[in-house]
Amino acid sequence: MHIVFAGTPEFAARSLEALIAAGHQVVAVLTQPDRPVGRGFKVIPGPVKRTALAAHVPVYQPATLNTVETLGLIRSFSADVMVVSAYGQLLPSEILGATRLGAINIHASLLPRWRGAAPIQRALQSGDAETGISIMQMDQGLDTGPVLLARHCPILAHDTGHTLHDRLADLGARTIIEALEGLKAGKLKPVPQPLAGATYAHKITTAETLLHWEKDADQLALDIRAFNPVPVSRTYLRGELLKVWEAEALPGENKDVPGTVLSLDETGLSVVCGKGRLVLQILQRAGGKPMTAREFFKGFPVVPGERLEG
Repeated sequence: MHIVFAGTPEFAARSLEALIAAGHQVVAVLTQPDRPVGRGFKVIPGPVKRTALAAHVPVYQPATLNTVETLGLIRSFSADVMVVSAYGQLLPSEILGATRLGAINIHASLLPRWRGAAPIQRALQSGDAETGISIMQMDQGLDTGPVLLARHCPILAHDTGHTLHDRLADLGARTIIEALEGLKAGKLKPVPQPLAGATYAHKITTAETLLHWEKDADQLALDIRAFNPVPVSRTYLRGELLKVWEAEALPGENKDVPGTVLSLDETGLSVVCGKGRLVLQILQRAGGKPMTAREFFKGFPVVPGERLEG
């Protein structure tokens, strides 16, 4: 098939690589404009752009899709289909119809659950047992179009945002190849999403990464897994910001104020929660690197009775 591909991050790059490897003719790639990243604010091309350039596929980075010029550009390719994956912009209705078979989206959830910007993190936060990939025929709504193909993916006990992202990215790459084969053969039928069970995966904010110790330890542990590796959960000790990369929830009742440090041993730093306790295992100071709790507190001593604050 002749394909226009629209995507930006690593999740999308895996699918672009698979499309090229499978022999599809990717005639153009749309991706977000390059932006400065890191402490040095260096402008670095995104994963999709790097993948496209390495394969000698033309790359276009319009600031907006809402222009006559962009619409004309996409129509000029006479592509069979537009494949979209984590592009970062809503597609106008004219763009959705600019290719023969319209636009299909690779979405990292089992729709209608977790429509929106952060389906991987929200599935982890909610303690879902499984998630998956939905290949969806795009319409004017936000992830509301009919589903062409869905594949399930279990969420494992120690999955983080990083590990689940990588498995779903690989599954998405395999599923889009399968979906395009089905489309070409006329074997896929769009199935409208049911009204029941629809949830929205709001974009992650920095404010919600703060650990509020009055929460249950189980929920805090889920939050930490969801926000690893971006944007990373955090707390404060003596006014200094600490990032928490890994933690384990344990049962237990106590009378101490939530956030109180109970102990520090080989398992980590044990902290009182609204229910149960949370053992912090991997931490990071500003400007430092992640390390085990025992290594961390050699240079940042903590004593039982001190309080962490969210």
